[in-house]
Amino acid sequence: MWDLGLLAPVQTGLRDVASPFLHDLYGATLATVHLAVRDGARALYLDCVSGHASVPVVSKAGSRLPLHSTGVGKVLLAHAPASLRHEVLAAPLYRFTPYTVIQPGRLATQLQRVAQDGYATTAEEMTLGACSIALPVRVAERTVASLGVVVPDLDRRTALMPAMRVAAQGIARSLSLA
Repeated sequence: MWDLGLLAPVQTGLRDVASPFLHDLYGATLATVHLAVRDGARALYLDCVSGHASVPVVSKAGSRLPLHSTGVGKVLLAHAPASLRHEVLAAPLYRFTPYTVIQPGRLATQLQRVAQDGYATTAEEMTLGACSIALPVRVAERTVASLGVVVPDLDRRTALMPAMRVAAQGIARSLSLA
């Protein structure tokens, strides 16, 4: 199925356009870098760049993870249609670690903050020892993807954000020109 999905022009084009920016971001941070799009109520990981110094993660290109438990997923959910947000908040939310946010009210508050602040964070919600920071990739006022990094803790958040913003804006600008 993943091979068939790669043939879809939008996903292939997005992945191809984003690839140099993902590799540059990895080179600057040595953190696992993700690019994901929304696929229903899940985040579909189009690409993942990591190395020996990266925090181990469960995600890989082609995998789908719930929106509520990942940084890229929270960005995509915060920018999803209201009907999908309501659907996700009304469904039982699965706990992956003791830190996974499964309370609908708390998740709704986080999503409001993501929309307001322009980024999402998670702290060991999908995997113990893995925290994430994610930003939207926006083209013509529409969120087309989410760019995230996975780090051992959120202490580096302030230092990582400028490089992440440059990468997200570069992807968006390249998509606009394509």
